[in-house]
Amino acid sequence: MPESYLRPAQQHAVTLEIKRSLFICQAAPTAGQEAANEFIAQVRGRYPDANHHCWCYVAGAPGDYNLWNCSDDGEPRGTAGKPMLNVLTHSALGEITLVVSRYFGGIKLGAGGLVRAYSQAVQECLASLPTETRVFSQTYQLLAPHALTGPLEHLMQQLNVRVIERQWQDQLRILLELSADEAEVLERRLASLPGTRLTAL
Repeated sequence: MPESYLRPAQQHAVTLEIKRSLFICQAAPTAGQEAANEFIAQVRGRYPDANHHCWCYVAGAPGDYNLWNCSDDGEPRGTAGKPMLNVLTHSALGEITLVVSRYFGGIKLGAGGLVRAYSQAVQECLASLPTETRVFSQTYQLLAPHALTGPLEHLMQQLNVRVIERQWQDQLRILLELSADEAEVLERRLASLPGTRLTAL
């Protein structure tokens, strides 16, 4: 799993006309298959009269093949979804769904023409897509004596780490969301505070 990757910062769309057929390519940030499927359904609702809504997604980190999928949606097999996914996976983007809605213009493009058209629609959409960095993080547990509450709160403010929950039991238990880099920095700083223990959950 990469420590960070790029994903769409917002929804984005481009429109191409190829031999009278209109190709509307829309991209959206989607974390998980459910969000990807919701966006595909939204686009279908947006353009209910389009002939095809071909789609592809990488709904997690770029290398997580379990979260890749695509569909030709009625176009000849292998002429839309796979070429779209091929362009997408080579972009190294994650958490993204692309839908290309096609309005048929009366001129058949042939299998090769369809592959080129759907690939081009995705390429042009990705070329102008606003992106943001997604830093992979996970939950950590920090255990410490109650006497260190003040110094720990000060340290977490300094490092600007995200606190999920605090529990005061027999000792202080803090749940944090940290990237690998943040965890490393925090661990180094905790070395000077005896009795603290940071573990990934």
